[in-house]
Amino acid sequence: MREEILRELKELAESDYKEFNSSLIPGVDKDKTLGVRVPLVRKSAKKAARKDWEKLLSELENCPQEAGGVGGTALYYEEVMLQGMVIGAAKMDAERRLSYIERFIPRIDNWAICDTFCGDLKFADKEENRQLVWNFLQPYLSDEREFFVRFGTVMLLSHFVDEEHIDSVLRLMEGVRHEGYYAKMAVAWTLSVCYVKFPEKTEKILRNGSLDNFTQNKTIQKIRESYRVSKEDKQRLNLLKRK
Repeated sequence: MREEILRELKELAESDYKEFNSSLIPGVDKDKTLGVRVPLVRKSAKKAARKDWEKLLSELENCPQEAGGVGGTALYYEEVMLQGMVIGAAKMDAERRLSYIERFIPRIDNWAICDTFCGDLKFADKEENRQLVWNFLQPYLSDEREFFVRFGTVMLLSHFVDEEHIDSVLRLMEGVRHEGYYAKMAVAWTLSVCYVKFPEKTEKILRNGSLDNFTQNKTIQKIRESYRVSKEDKQRLNLLKRK
């Protein structure tokens, strides 16, 4: 199945987009990318999820994640993205999906795979899965690996910034201590979304001194970039930036 999917992805590849997309994702080897736009990868993933998706996931899981190729050789960037999308789209129960998720997370080595994967895990929004997913995410927020922390953080951003969870989300964001750039940026992004939805609660975090300087300033920057925040609020928050 992998060879069939790979042929399809190669047919969808655009050389100009490959150059552009590679420039946006630091750390990804351009030779490991094909240049397929995300909506087209998702379309292929949804089609694959209606077929023998278990066989496909097994084949992809057994491929190393290095230089691209065919057969038993390593995966392209788009194949990794498609793998995550199939995990999100295929019909299975929540516990089995979490098992696939757990095995996929070590493959996340850039922000694009991470954020796309998190957004596609719509099963986390179903009421019967909320507590199960919430509990599953907790260890990732204190992990030593940068993209494990980003995964946990972006999952909270994508699925748990709501009335029921906001106090816990803010507390957890205060507690993230990873020094990696992409972990810190995920915290800042999450807090900026929290501010848009729950400004008073989130501003308390910005005033109590619990964030490091980088995260504090990036959070304020991202809030100030939002069209859903008033000019007056942006001016007030700008005073909280640190030198």
